[in-house]
Amino acid sequence: MTEAERTAAEKYMEKALALAESAAKSGEVPVGAVVVREGEIIGCGSNHTVSEKDPTAHAEMEAVHEALKAVGGWRLTGCDIYVTLEPCAMCAGALVNARIKNIYIGTPDPKSGACGSVLDVTGEKMLNHHPAVHIGILQERCAQILRDFFRELRRK
Repeated sequence: MTEAERTAAEKYMEKALALAESAAKSGEVPVGAVVVREGEIIGCGSNHTVSEKDPTAHAEMEAVHEALKAVGGWRLTGCDIYVTLEPCAMCAGALVNARIKNIYIGTPDPKSGACGSVLDVTGEKMLNHHPAVHIGILQERCAQILRDFFRELRRK
């Protein structure tokens, strides 16, 4: 990744981190995601599984739904997503199906990550689309917000 690409990735990851912080304040697992097309954010999301009582209300799914409304179709060809935590199998599958070009990940998820950590949905040869995966954008900050959230949850 070039310096200019890293700078842009960090800019968008900052927005995803702000969404994750908002989720944490609401008692949700702090994950944020933004979808970008041609330098413009067209979709944002944060986890709402608790408040919506919906196991599919993940940050990536919200960001994708908003982006799909913006483009007026069911494909996000040429779009990138920036997400603070490695997507799960459901979200990785949705990103493949939506034809996301690049997935920029803050921190890997060694328990349920599906972009190479536990599973590799994005690299599955039998699927017809393979987004490029970039891990480690503002990794320490993305990991720290999760550590702080779960530490506080255990304390309570």
